[in-house]
Amino acid sequence: MHIVAIDGPAGSGKSSVSKACAKALDFGYLDTGAAYRALTYAILNLGLEVANRSAEEIKANFDYSISLDPQDYWVRVGELDVTYEIRNPSVGEVVSQFAGLPEVRRYMFTLTRELVLASGLTGVIVEGRDITTKVFPEAKTRILLTASEEVRLGRRSAELPEGTIVADQVTKRDQNDSKVVDFLMPAEGVILVDSSELDFDQTVSAVIELVVNK
Repeated sequence: MHIVAIDGPAGSGKSSVSKACAKALDFGYLDTGAAYRALTYAILNLGLEVANRSAEEIKANFDYSISLDPQDYWVRVGELDVTYEIRNPSVGEVVSQFAGLPEVRRYMFTLTRELVLASGLTGVIVEGRDITTKVFPEAKTRILLTASEEVRLGRRSAELPEGTIVADQVTKRDQNDSKVVDFLMPAEGVILVDSSELDFDQTVSAVIELVVNK
């Protein structure tokens, strides 16, 4: 299996780029951030408790599933389709406070590896915050996709509903998450792709070229 690990800060375009690359390469696609968002949604709306809970207890009480098919992407908690609900700003603004909990991260580490390794796919693009360094350090291709803060703020502003405080979705979240994992500097063996001066198609082409060359 060719695992492609892609990390990057908020607004770097890692989700949309990763999905487009997966379609082009006929690979699976896993958005690991969706699990953190779905967990946050369950805490806010379904009464799920994670404070002082072990990773095993979180797994037992969080019925999570996600599609690895980039052509048919969905996210579910139990029978509830939360694909769009987890993108609500109310989720994005608080997801970091739960994502930073050690037992939540331990659960997510196991979940991500299980989803990928049990998929039976020839290749999977896995994107998130600590995929290149913690979750899949053995990935065949490891990439840090980034862009300047100004560019990232502009991109996220175009995605979010009018009136959303974009800094909370990008800068503040980066600051909170960086206390837990370093996703702003490439680790040894990780290739840096800076898309500040690239459009979407150019960024996709750059990533595909790196994967093919591997």
